[in-house]
Amino acid sequence: MTDLVPDIPLFHEIEGNPRPENASGGFFTTRDRKKIRYGLFGAVARPLKGTVVVLNGRNECIEKYFETIRNLADRGFGVATLDWRGQGDSSRLIRDRQRGYVRSFRDYTADLEQFFEEIVLPDCRGPYYILAHSAGAVITLLATPSMVNRVRRMVLIAPFLTVPDLPVSISTVRRVCSFFCAIGLGRLYAAWGPRPKMTAPFETNKLTSDPVRYRRNTRIYEEYPQLALGGPTIRWLQAAAKASEAVTDPDFMARIQVPMLIIAAGADQVVSTKAVEAYARRLRLGSLLMIDGARHEILQEADMYREQLLAAFDAFIPGSDDPTV
Repeated sequence: MTDLVPDIPLFHEIEGNPRPENASGGFFTTRDRKKIRYGLFGAVARPLKGTVVVLNGRNECIEKYFETIRNLADRGFGVATLDWRGQGDSSRLIRDRQRGYVRSFRDYTADLEQFFEEIVLPDCRGPYYILAHSAGAVITLLATPSMVNRVRRMVLIAPFLTVPDLPVSISTVRRVCSFFCAIGLGRLYAAWGPRPKMTAPFETNKLTSDPVRYRRNTRIYEEYPQLALGGPTIRWLQAAAKASEAVTDPDFMARIQVPMLIIAAGADQVVSTKAVEAYARRLRLGSLLMIDGARHEILQEADMYREQLLAAFDAFIPGSDDPTV
C-alpha cells in the first residue's frame, strides 16, 4: 500500500542542494506496518534509458543523493530511491531515534522487494539497474536471488563486508554481538553513540576529501535533524555481520546471476578495501574498479574521484532498450 503526500514537503531542500526536477514520491507500508519513504525522479534528457534504483548506505537519506539523481536524470535515466527502515524519514524501529537499529538485513531486502513489486515495476520505465553504496550494496547482494529477472546490471560502491584491519573475523563479531543480544543488550550502541550536537570538523572526517560536499551533507542533518542517526547498535552490527557472512558464502556467490561492477575506494577507512577486492575476484559475473585516493563515499567525493565513478557507470550500464544488450 502506498500513500502519496501532496500537501506537505516530501523532500527537504537546503541552499545548494535543491530538489531534482520531475520529483514525486510518498510512503509505502511494509508487511510489518513500517512506513518507508520513497522518491521517483524523471529523466530530463532523451533518449530515455530506463530506471536506476539508487540504494544508500547506513545513516543516509534521499536528500544526500540529489546531486547524483540529477547526474542520472541528465543521462536519460529515471531514478527510484528510498530511505531504509530505521533511518531518514522512514519509520524508526525503536524509541530512541538516534540509535541505528535493524532486526535483520533480511528486513531490508523484504522492503526492497516490496518497493520493486509495488512501485518500481508498475510505475517506472525499464530496463532497471541498481546503483548502491556501502550497507546498501550488501543489501543489494543479499537480494540478488529476487533480482535476477528484474535488474539488468548493478554497480556496487564500497560494499560494507568488513572494516579495515579488523583483528578478528566477521564471524567472531557476529558471535560476540549475538551473545550481547541474547542477554538483552542489543539496543546499546556498538560504536560512537548519539550524533554530536556540533558537526565534526571537515579535517576529522573519513568519508570525503571534498569540503564543499561534506559541508552540504552535514547541513542537511543540521537543518533537518529528524533525518539523522547516531551510531549503530549491537543488534545492527550483528545483522550486518550475518549479512556479510551470507553474501560471502561460496555457494551463495556461485548463484549470483546479475552482472555487477564493484567500485572500491583506494583510501577507504570505513570498509575494508582488501575484502572488497577479494570478493570481486571471486565473482563469476563481477568486475572491479579501484579508484585510487578516493575515500569511502565516492559519490560525495571530489570531482577527480567522482568523475571516474560516473565514467565507469557510463561504460558499464548499456542505457539501451535493446534486450540483447
